[in-house]
Amino acid sequence: MTNNQISLVELIQIFAQYRNNIIVNIKHLQEHYQRTGIKRVKGVRNENGELLQPWLRTEYMDNAEYVGMGEFQFNRNTATINMLIKRKVKLAKFEDQTPTLEVAGLLVNDLNSFNNYTIVSNGKINVKSLQVKISRKKAFDLLKEKGVLDVEEFDFNAEYTIHLDNLPLVAANSFYSSIDGLFNELAEIKVLTSIICAHLKKESDVFIEAQLDEFKKHYLSKNIYINFPTTNEYTDIREALVNGTLDSRSSYKIDIGSQDILNLSKLHSANKFLDRMYRFYDKETGEIIIKPSFAIAFNENLAVRHRLLSSRTKITKVDELMKPIFDDFLGLEQNGIVGGILKKVGADSLVRLLQDKQTGKQISKEEMVAALTTANKKLEQYAENIYQDKISPLVFYIGCTGLLPDQMEAEAMTAEEAAAKYPDLQFSKDEQEGTFFAIGDSMISIYTKTEYYSKLISVGVDN
Repeated sequence: MTNNQISLVELIQIFAQYRNNIIVNIKHLQEHYQRTGIKRVKGVRNENGELLQPWLRTEYMDNAEYVGMGEFQFNRNTATINMLIKRKVKLAKFEDQTPTLEVAGLLVNDLNSFNNYTIVSNGKINVKSLQVKISRKKAFDLLKEKGVLDVEEFDFNAEYTIHLDNLPLVAANSFYSSIDGLFNELAEIKVLTSIICAHLKKESDVFIEAQLDEFKKHYLSKNIYINFPTTNEYTDIREALVNGTLDSRSSYKIDIGSQDILNLSKLHSANKFLDRMYRFYDKETGEIIIKPSFAIAFNENLAVRHRLLSSRTKITKVDELMKPIFDDFLGLEQNGIVGGILKKVGADSLVRLLQDKQTGKQISKEEMVAALTTANKKLEQYAENIYQDKISPLVFYIGCTGLLPDQMEAEAMTAEEAAAKYPDLQFSKDEQEGTFFAIGDSMISIYTKTEYYSKLISVGVDN
C-alpha cells in the first residue's frame, strides 16, 4: 500500500458516510455484474416441472440511469460485502400490465424493490469499478485525498469511475477488538428472537388476519415488502452442472462460537426445542397437545409444563443454554434472564407484560403482539450492530488474508484436536475438515463448503 492508498473496506466506509451525496450508474453496474449465486426465477413449478408465473409482476417507476448509493453490509460468516440498492416499483397484472393500486384497503402504488449486488465475494473482488456522480465537494475532496479520484476539479455533472480492483481489501494494520462473551450474548438473543418470531409467524400488530391473507395473494409480506415465490432456473442440478448452467466452487466459512457450542447454527428452532422439552395441555381436561408449537401459545385455555424426558435423552450444552430462557419466558421459572436481555436492548414494554402475565393479569392478544413486534425489532437491531461493528469485519479480514489478526494469538487445531480438548463441541461434516482457534473464551472455526453458482453473466439481483 502507498501512503495515501486506502483499503476497500475504508473506501466502503466513506461510501456509507456520504451515501446521500453519491449516485451510481445502475446500467453500467448491471451490464458488468457477475452473479455470484444461483439464478432464481419468479414463480413455482408444477408436478411436471413447468414454471408457473405469478399473476402479478413489478415495474420500475423510473427508467433512470442513476440510483442512490446502496447500503453496504458485511456477510456474517464469509469474506463477502453486499450493496443493497432500493428502487421504487409498482405492481401490475402479468397478462395485461393493469396496475394494482390498492390491496386490503392500503395503497400499494409506492413499493420498494431491493437488489443485492455482491461487491466482494469470498475474498475476491466481484465488481471491478463503479461509475458515480458526486454532489458534495467534501466527499469529492476526501476521495481525491485518498487517491481514489485522479481529477483536479470538482464537477457535480461529471461521472467518475472509481476502481475497486486495484485496492487492497483490508488495511495491513487493521485492529480488531476482543470477541470474548459475544457468542453467548448473540446466542441468548437468537434464542429469544426465535421464540418471538414463532409467536408472530401469522400475527401482525397492524393488520387483521383477512388483510394478511389478501397481502399474501398479492405477494406482499405483512410488512408490505414484495415477496414473490421463486425457484431455481434449472430443474435438475446434475444436468445443470453437466451442461454448464451451473458450476461449483469452495467457499470459506468463518464462524464464531464458544468452547461449548461451535456456532449459532447448533441452536434449535423455537418450535423444535418446545417439542423437545415442553408440552401444552388443556387447563380443564388435562389433554396433552402432542406436537406443541408457539402458533397456539395465545390460546388462553392452554397451559405449559416440562416434558417428561426418557432416560435416552442426552442433555447437551445447547439444551443448557436454551432451557433457562424458555423456562423464564414460559413462566415456569423466574430466573430474570429474559428480562435482562430485553432491558439491555430497550424492550421494556415486553418486560412489563411478561411480568404482568406471570402474576395472573389478563393481557390482550393485540397488546402482546405489539410488544413482541417492537421487542423483536430491537433485538434484531442490537444483534446486527454487534455483527457489523465487531464480528463481520473480523470474519472479512480472516477470509481475505487467511490469517488471524496480529493481536489474536492461538495455535491451529484440527477437529479431532478440538474435540479432544473441548468434548462438548459437535461438528458437521464440513466442519470436521476445518481448522479451529481458541481465542479467550471463544472458538473461531474456518472450514470450506461447496457452493453452486450460475455461470452466465446476468443482469439484476444477485441471489
